[in-house]
Amino acid sequence: MEQANHMTPDEFRRCGHAVVERIASYMEEVEHYPVLSRATPGSIRAKLPATPPEDGESFADILRDIDEIIIPGLTHWQSPNFFAYFPANASGPSILGDLLSSGFGVQGMLWATSPACTELETHVLDWLVDLLGLPEAFRSTSAGGGGVIQDSASSSTLTALLAARERASGGCVNEQGFGAVAHRRLTVYASEHAHSSIEKGARIAGFGRQQLRLVEADSRHGMRIDALCAAIHTDRTDGATPTMVCATVGTTSSGAMDPLRAIGETCRKENIWLHVDAAHAGSATVCPEHRHLIDGLALADSYTFNPHKWLLTNFDCSAFWVADRAALTRALSLLPEYLRNRATESGEVIDYRDWHVPLGRRFRALKLWFVIRHYGAAGLRAHVRQCVDMTHWFAAQVEESDELALS
Repeated sequence: MEQANHMTPDEFRRCGHAVVERIASYMEEVEHYPVLSRATPGSIRAKLPATPPEDGESFADILRDIDEIIIPGLTHWQSPNFFAYFPANASGPSILGDLLSSGFGVQGMLWATSPACTELETHVLDWLVDLLGLPEAFRSTSAGGGGVIQDSASSSTLTALLAARERASGGCVNEQGFGAVAHRRLTVYASEHAHSSIEKGARIAGFGRQQLRLVEADSRHGMRIDALCAAIHTDRTDGATPTMVCATVGTTSSGAMDPLRAIGETCRKENIWLHVDAAHAGSATVCPEHRHLIDGLALADSYTFNPHKWLLTNFDCSAFWVADRAALTRALSLLPEYLRNRATESGEVIDYRDWHVPLGRRFRALKLWFVIRHYGAAGLRAHVRQCVDMTHWFAAQVEESDELALS
């Protein structure tokens, strides 16, 4: 009878040392690689065997292929010469926390399936409320708020859309069943410069693209509040139910800021869910001098930012908060027999499977916990301030140039 060649703890120890050494070497040499891979379509697959190996191969052979096939096919997001998309600053502590998460291999779907996974996440998200200067309503110890780690801001936005839809519709669907038809009168609003995940989320959540209003922006690419109010008024007049506004703090295309306080006041007046997407720029508020960026956030129903973009935590790690989790859990909570347990039925615990679309979830809080403990608040502030200082230096060079101009 054939037997699997399981890696023993001693073999794992030896191979693990080799992998950590390779990662450390990569950190040292990454700036010397061409940032953009020189691979052409299909060139990576052409170097791989057409069929999987019949017998297991040595770990040395696997690492050799990492060097010869995989690394030449990477675009090096960790390179100091990488300037595309957004910062993606992984760090040693984060990588080690992620390694432990993989090693433990726990499922955090319920408190009962791994209490430490849930409670550490809740605690770290409360730490971030302090570190970032967020409203007290987002703290888990508040009347009904709390935070959760999603895989990306796209998932955070989708989750906010589902919660907003639940609150606006009361969870009701028509006799034709769930889908865009059932929710054709619920409308969503975002800046014309908002991330594409807003439209994607609206499609998935059943609103449909036709119910998404992309609101005109001003000369600085921020949402025009007069245009938002006009769009809301038009939809109400036509019998629609304005359901959610997504305000952006740091758009992907230009880093633009929507007028958060004015949008929040409008949403409160109109009883519309306000979701704030600060995926890129949210990390800046670890520094008190940048908290003007989130002035008015206390008026929001939900908020997200990505530690994996600027806060030294490797992908995936998107922090998401709600001020009142009741609509969120109503929209996403199901309790089949195989998930029933005493802790859930006691009502004394958080079950994060009710806070996002997937059931299963990784122990993502470990890497964020490692980062915060390693750097401390002072170290995180120093990191952001150094980046901002470099931006000011670059802006000064542009202003002195005869060929470039700031816009």
